[in-house]
Amino acid sequence: MRTRLLALSVLGVAVALAGCHHGTRPDGSRVDKQGVTDMATFESFVATHPTSDEFKKMYPGVQLMLPGMISTMEMRYDNTRFFPQMDNSGRIIGGDFH
Repeated sequence: MRTRLLALSVLGVAVALAGCHHGTRPDGSRVDKQGVTDMATFESFVATHPTSDEFKKMYPGVQLMLPGMISTMEMRYDNTRFFPQMDNSGRIIGGDFH
């Protein structure tokens, strides 16, 4: 019984630590799986007119709400949900957080 409990505890700690992984962006900067905190860097990235895939790669902690997606009406104050403005070719040209 104790062996089983110990094994289960070790497994639980391993799973918890696996969620603490931080990756890096293509430019080498660290990825925080939280909302956007550096708005100047974010705005300069959006000014490059990224595709949705480029956005998701650069900001994996931000939910990109593309046109036609359904979302809840909750208010988020942590910059984790971005509603983009898109051009005709599907590139992000602006937007705001809700």
